[in-house]
Amino acid sequence: MGETLAMDSTFIQPIEHRPKLEPLDSLDEQVPTIDLSISLSRTTHQLVSEIASACQNWGFFQVINHGVSHELLARVEKAARLFFDQPMEEKRKVKRDAANAMGFHDGENTKNVRDWKEVFDFLVKDGTLIPASHEPNDKELRVLCNQWPQYPSGFRETCEEYARELELLAHKLLRLISLSLGLAGADGLKGYFNDEQTSLVRLNHYPPCPSPDLVLGVGRHKDAGALTILAQDGVGGLQVKRKSDGEWIPVKPIPNAYIVNIGDVVQVWSNDKYESVEHRVVVNTEKERFSFPFFFFPAHHMMVKPLEELVNEQNPPKYREYNFGKFFASRNRSDFQKQKVENIQIDHFRLPL
Repeated sequence: MGETLAMDSTFIQPIEHRPKLEPLDSLDEQVPTIDLSISLSRTTHQLVSEIASACQNWGFFQVINHGVSHELLARVEKAARLFFDQPMEEKRKVKRDAANAMGFHDGENTKNVRDWKEVFDFLVKDGTLIPASHEPNDKELRVLCNQWPQYPSGFRETCEEYARELELLAHKLLRLISLSLGLAGADGLKGYFNDEQTSLVRLNHYPPCPSPDLVLGVGRHKDAGALTILAQDGVGGLQVKRKSDGEWIPVKPIPNAYIVNIGDVVQVWSNDKYESVEHRVVVNTEKERFSFPFFFFPAHHMMVKPLEELVNEQNPPKYREYNFGKFFASRNRSDFQKQKVENIQIDHFRLPL
């Protein structure tokens, strides 16, 4: 295997953030698993009802019979293993920087904050436009482009095929979520994800960690986009903060299943009917772990606000409108330098009661 991440004090988490390493079987309640297939005994109405329940009660669910081939996912995992197994100097030939956030990074950034992982990011649409800054009056755009390594052979082609398949699944899930919210047009949200969408795929590698009680693979956070669709291997490690009591619940790996979670954009669209839920990743002492999230992001010019169909006098808008591209640019820039203001969150757009 290539070089692994070194242990240092920047990994140490505050006591309240350290994971409770409980066995999966010790927690009875699990994130729901939803079968996306339709049959004579299982109607679309029943499927939409399950989606609504999962979104309201958990903000997370797993899906099976989703249409993405297991063979393709196996090829992605093989490509990721070969890439991350290279020496660090080879991986850093496609290292991201402040100008282009696509490519390889090893968890370290200019804020001297590190996660116990290494990552390769690539865009669904190569040559994606985003605002040059988060300043409201700044009209300048810049282009993010994919960086592809020379090794392993076929890496780019496999990744691009995977991105196309996950995009199809994302649109299918978006349609079901639209139906679950009672929107008149099931495809009404599709226009937010046009040819200028900012969606991306991430290949995560978590090396074995000598002190899993002291660190996190990824600290607690919420996702900024509309949906995240995650493939995880059999090692597991993802934990979800249960809405009912705030306990951290492990998401048990299910072969050939995808984990789906609601992001900030859907929370705003739904006017808080659905919530973007905190989650984190714990590490393993003996086994390396791989996971592959697909982040479904709107186009840079799209404005996000509570959907008009879902607000009225009894349920007034809870958020003011914001531009997704500016939001994305602010979050992206904060990966590399400390901002003069707090890292932007959707709560900054919440309207007073």
